[in-house]
Amino acid sequence: MTRATKTRTPRTPDDAVRLRMDPVSSRATALDGAWWPRTTDAVVELPALVTALASLRGEITHVLLSSAEWDEPHPRRITVGGRGVRLGWFTSQPAGLITVMTDFGRDRFDLLVVPPDASPAGAETVLAAAADGADNRRTPELLAAVGPIG
Repeated sequence: MTRATKTRTPRTPDDAVRLRMDPVSSRATALDGAWWPRTTDAVVELPALVTALASLRGEITHVLLSSAEWDEPHPRRITVGGRGVRLGWFTSQPAGLITVMTDFGRDRFDLLVVPPDASPAGAETVLAAAADGADNRRTPELLAAVGPIG
């Protein structure tokens, strides 16, 4: 029997994180921003996101993800910049959403996850909308606005 092996390609330093955040942190908004990963491999994608978010919001301690949307394995922890980040994988986490917590629960924010294969125009529209504190659309509505994938 032949076994397929998946090779993980680490991100290069010039791979910018495609992240857009509402500049004003508020629990009154539906979303705090959006992230457009390049793949569904959380082990590859999350370290760059955590690093970017830490520079904006402080030490990231937990990330909650939908287990159905990300490739396996689903590790319980990753190390980013010498610090451990706990990962929670849930079937109940809404599609297209990750929840990030800082400083062991002092702050929490929700990010829409744009599908990696979204068109650049659709992704840019949704990134901007999710980071707009005046736009109260939720994840399902915004994901529908991405348009055709590919």
